[in-house]
Amino acid sequence: MVGDLSLEEGIYLVKLARQTIHNYLKKVEAPPPPPVTEKLRQERGVFVTLYTYPMKDLRGCIGFPLPTMPLYEATIEAAIASATKDPRFRPLRIDELDDIVIEVSVLTPPEEIAYKNPSELLEKIVIGRDGLIIKSGPYSGLLLPQVPVEYGWTTEEYLMHLCLKAGLESTHWLTGKARIYKFTAQIFAETEPNGEIIEEELTPRKC
Repeated sequence: MVGDLSLEEGIYLVKLARQTIHNYLKKVEAPPPPPVTEKLRQERGVFVTLYTYPMKDLRGCIGFPLPTMPLYEATIEAAIASATKDPRFRPLRIDELDDIVIEVSVLTPPEEIAYKNPSELLEKIVIGRDGLIIKSGPYSGLLLPQVPVEYGWTTEEYLMHLCLKAGLESTHWLTGKARIYKFTAQIFAETEPNGEIIEEELTPRKC
């Protein structure tokens, strides 16, 4: 269950992500340190996000929404992908790594939101608590729960940007043809490159 990781476990994951990226970019063959607790061996969804420092512009974000592999292994895979395979950005260079802060979001399994009228979604989604996934035909998109907080979006704006992330019209959520899922996340992040690692707390709000 997400929310039950200790700060020490979160620190482990963020340091694991940084060391993984460093070794991959330096082409160093090094086994990861063994996970220190049973929770880190459990299958969980996870995203690794990279930001520039100090501006905190997005530099890469890739992950696994579903619990398909052990958490520490998923973190390793997501770290490499966020640094080198995010199609929105060129691959990270090793000389950039000291100007990057790393954030690891550990997810709960997504749960579909039941609704008959799309307007009901506005009451069933809480900004600062819920991450969202949209699926409609061949299209899908995901936004982590910290994203609408960072941009100050309303719930309606959140749903519009979710649609755009999936390559859909911003108003597609109003058609009633989309399946919407929500999840929560426990977020651990560096305060500066290679610096202190904290657990980030979001303030839930309806708007």
